[in-house]
Amino acid sequence: MLSSRASFFSLPFARLPNTLPRYQETRQFLPGYTHLTRSIRTTPAYEGHIPLNWFENAVLAVGSAFMSLADPRRGDMVAALGETTAGPTLPRLRDRMLDSIEGRRVLRQRPRVNSSTVDMNKLAHYPEGTFGRAYVTWLERSGVTPDTREPVHYIDDPELAYVMQRYRECHDFCHCICNLPVNVESELALKYFEFANLGLPMTLLSALVGPVRLTPQKRQRLFAEFVPWALKCGGSSRSLITVYWEERWGQNVADMKTEFGIWDPPEARWGKPLSEAKAAAERRGTAQTP
Repeated sequence: MLSSRASFFSLPFARLPNTLPRYQETRQFLPGYTHLTRSIRTTPAYEGHIPLNWFENAVLAVGSAFMSLADPRRGDMVAALGETTAGPTLPRLRDRMLDSIEGRRVLRQRPRVNSSTVDMNKLAHYPEGTFGRAYVTWLERSGVTPDTREPVHYIDDPELAYVMQRYRECHDFCHCICNLPVNVESELALKYFEFANLGLPMTLLSALVGPVRLTPQKRQRLFAEFVPWALKCGGSSRSLITVYWEERWGQNVADMKTEFGIWDPPEARWGKPLSEAKAAAERRGTAQTP
């Protein structure tokens, strides 16, 4: 059974003053914390959308950034930080997708990645060496599921909101194809890779702040080995936001790396041996065989 990934960041917010008289909405931004009373000039643009004015956006950005130091386990605040600091990056990523035949299909069809939309048992039937089989094996080895990604709330444009959601839900695909586990040093290495590849400010903020949690030995190895790989590989490889991963389950992973211009990072520290993960993936596949 795959366990859920721990989340990051939380933050109590003060009550914001009512400065826009059009109409008010009181919404609980974070469970267990104070409510924000605010006025909204627009109705939500999509399900879950929470429109913010510039002041609220700034408070949320600064607060979530500070709390990343205090409690790096709340995914809701990592998500809020990413959305409130994205700025002009999301339009640039959307334009990259529009410039790509594959990326345009993603924007048009808007696939989602979770255990309801991706048949993990079917992927476990794919041959060894394919991306689908590698992804299931990576999930088993890392002990995570694809169901822990926060929905987008604070981006006004629905298409740009989807671009951010797509980035979040494809993060584990990047882990898989870069052969990186889920631990602090590997997450930081991937954040440097994603910043070089995508340019999202949140990835750089996480990469700069996160190393304080490492031991001196791990921090030295991060900057000596992983960061040079991440910046060079991420900066020279194809923009991974344009990849329609779900169309590539049957493709050979090595061929995908060659196509994208990705090479393996330094050897990482895994919590579970690869042989155990492969055996678990094999059991998942055979359990569904008639």
